[in-house]
Amino acid sequence: MTSRERIRKAINHEEADRVPIDFGAMRSTGIQAIAYNKLQAYLGLPTGTGKLYDIYQQLAEPEMKVLDRLHGDVVQIHHLKPSFGVPIDEWKPGTLPDGSPIMEPKTFNPIRNEKGDLELIDGDKIIARMPKGGIYFDRVHHAYAHCKTKEDIDKMPKKYITDDDLDFLEKQAKYYYENTDKAILAPFGGKIIETGESDWGFERFLMLLASEPELAHYYLNKITDVYMENLERFLGRLSRYIDVIQFGDDLGSQKNTLVSVKMYRDMIKPYHKRQYQWVQKHYPDVKVFLHSCGSVFTLIPDLIDAGVQILNPIQLSAAKMDPVVLKKEFGDDLVFWGGGIDTQQTLTHENSEHIEQEVKRLIDIFKPGGGFVFTQVHNVQANIPPEKVITAYDAAFKYGTYNKEK
Repeated sequence: MTSRERIRKAINHEEADRVPIDFGAMRSTGIQAIAYNKLQAYLGLPTGTGKLYDIYQQLAEPEMKVLDRLHGDVVQIHHLKPSFGVPIDEWKPGTLPDGSPIMEPKTFNPIRNEKGDLELIDGDKIIARMPKGGIYFDRVHHAYAHCKTKEDIDKMPKKYITDDDLDFLEKQAKYYYENTDKAILAPFGGKIIETGESDWGFERFLMLLASEPELAHYYLNKITDVYMENLERFLGRLSRYIDVIQFGDDLGSQKNTLVSVKMYRDMIKPYHKRQYQWVQKHYPDVKVFLHSCGSVFTLIPDLIDAGVQILNPIQLSAAKMDPVVLKKEFGDDLVFWGGGIDTQQTLTHENSEHIEQEVKRLIDIFKPGGGFVFTQVHNVQANIPPEKVITAYDAAFKYGTYNKEK
């Protein structure tokens, strides 16, 4: 069975030959570049050949040799400018915060300030900063911070997808479709609450939802109008190649949802529903994937109603995210893409024997009846040793088979 066939079985709630595996097929199932270099070295491969495609989270794209070694069945395609407006169509040798080599975008040129921080500057604005001693960039500019009225919102530029971006996406999708047997995941975005937090600032936007709902709806309608135009063009070019379209919106914290169920239904769900159900209606063979971190259990019925078909990352350590309950309550309606190994505790702090046991336990919970794609809970962090990553993915390959039960 090919990787593409395996993924298609799983996302249609059918059992394949084994549970399919995702290693690095989206920006929350990947690996931090420092950890990637260590993984390459552990596998006996040259380091410094990986591409730092996600500046924000400092993620390296797994090369095909690494992907195949970890039994990966899915590849991702990238937007031309996936983070902070930096294009990734040309590359140059660079250096990571630990001093190890990497290929970085050609126009990625952060400036070190007097405190030793690295800053990304756009014109006269500092848009992101990596603190001295840090290994990630933080967004520090919020374009709508000054907005107070509908007129202020109307003056803000609209973020329509460009022809260059679509050409870049389609070229990748066509190549992977014709030259590999991997399934293809396409990152659309379509973020509602996260875009609001980015545009207005985290606290300001949450306050806006609560205290100025009319202004918030005006803003959300505006950005969703743009999303719908972008979505039509995006799938018009890519649907023939892809199996999954990925949306994102972090709705949970470690202990609870970021907003109440009522606020989700009143303020966020209409804009999710508009996008997700449009995809289901017009492109039924492309599955709607939502990345949403944290404790989102109480929102899952509404997410399903809105049109979510695949949920990621299944944050096992968050409140109420019990895998047994999730599979029992929502396994008929949702594909669980993640939840294969806890990165916060197990992958970080436990030994290889414990890691293998946890992978087996979670696969045994999630795999019956299909509807499960194995990956870790969010990205492999810089401090996770490569032997632990290998242990987890080899265990997924070992214990994910279905034919032993038939």
